[in-house]
Amino acid sequence: MRLPISAHTSRPWRVHEITGDFHVEDVWQLPTPGGPDDLALLVDQFANGEGDPVPSPVGRALFALRWKLGALLGWDAPSGGLGSRVPTLRDRLPADLREGPRGPDTKAVPFTSVFLTHDEWAAEMANRTMHGVLHIGWVPDGAGGYSGQMAVLVKPNGRLGSLYMLGIKPFRYLGVYPALIRGIGREWQKGAAARGAGAA
Repeated sequence: MRLPISAHTSRPWRVHEITGDFHVEDVWQLPTPGGPDDLALLVDQFANGEGDPVPSPVGRALFALRWKLGALLGWDAPSGGLGSRVPTLRDRLPADLREGPRGPDTKAVPFTSVFLTHDEWAAEMANRTMHGVLHIGWVPDGAGGYSGQMAVLVKPNGRLGSLYMLGIKPFRYLGVYPALIRGIGREWQKGAAARGAGAA
């Protein structure tokens, strides 16, 4: 379920300390019910899950088109990424976060982990169009449980980046996010079932 931007900005997340120049693009509630200590399981799913990150033909086609355009136009060249065009957000971390767990990088979509705490995880990626942050928070659901909340923060790279984000917006909402959220939920349920069977 899509949430208002305030669902992210109103919470005292540590990521706010390093993303003051980023725009919160999207916030979503994830179908990942769990207990107070289960964020690590969700982070592991993002980093090491075996499911298709966008399990729909439309979503896969859009991602394939995006990577082909990126290769054609040089958007994803190393010179446009982290450590080249932009410094990593780890350089902005306060000492306690820098000395704490960093968290895992992701494989399916190349995000580099910035920091991990008991209730939030941030990872970043950059190319010639933008510098983006994936933030996963672990929030109370109001019924005694917890679930994930995903926010996407973006710092466009000039006019090109702003036009790029505007151009892909309808595709994100129609073809990418709905399938992505459903896939996250299905893989979470599968993992929960396996953990339940292992505990039996």
